[in-house]
Amino acid sequence: MQHSHIVDSATVANLRDLGGIDLPGGARVRPGLAFRSGQLDRLDPAADPMFDALGVRTVVDLRSGPDRAAFPDRVPGGAHLLVADVLADRAGNGVTAALTAALADPAAANRTLGRGRAALARCEDYRAFVTSTAARHAYKQLLTALAHRGGGPVLFHCTAGRDRTGWGAALILLLLGADAETVRTEYLSVGPAVHAHDAPVRERFLAGGGDPEIADAVLSVRAEYLTTALDTLADRWGDPETYARVGLGLKDETLDSLRARLVQPS
Repeated sequence: MQHSHIVDSATVANLRDLGGIDLPGGARVRPGLAFRSGQLDRLDPAADPMFDALGVRTVVDLRSGPDRAAFPDRVPGGAHLLVADVLADRAGNGVTAALTAALADPAAANRTLGRGRAALARCEDYRAFVTSTAARHAYKQLLTALAHRGGGPVLFHCTAGRDRTGWGAALILLLLGADAETVRTEYLSVGPAVHAHDAPVRERFLAGGGDPEIADAVLSVRAEYLTTALDTLADRWGDPETYARVGLGLKDETLDSLRARLVQPS
């Protein structure tokens, strides 16, 4: 099963091109237009010819205010930055952010997050990705940017390129007609990159007596999280097309343009 193509960037973590992913009827996602990654706080185009060659014209930052302030994006020259804060209306900017902070205090985390509570909390964020006002506005911005004719390559990212970015990639693929297995494969494909990115946090937590199950629930890419979002979409809106129109408020011409730009026919 095809997943996104890893771009070997020297300064951007978890950078991938959705191009080449299989779509029905022998079609594929068109390469060089839709990129996903972790945050761009260390981006240095001068030291990163692979990134520079992508020609990114729009950066869509899905992170919350505190993340953006602590690790501001270095936007490539000539590119437009679009802030699309997925969790703007979530207290503490989402459960996952609070859980990641909780890993700094292993004893407290063990008391409050054990017995499966960390994973349940993560699922709450994934429901919010689909239903919350802020998230729907953010993903509408992302899809509109990707649909912009003549807009050039778009890079969208969060912190690790795992959750908010993972759901963004899933939405794009669903609207291009990808099947459930393709969407799931893409979502899970970032696991090794994310595991490497989060290794220092995980090791400090475990060294301090933290429960490995909690670390795994907070830092892993899990199929159950994606399934939570997909089920939430299906329960409330039925299918991705209706969600895009009714849930996100996208016009038919935007969806047509998205497909015209990103689908490479067989």
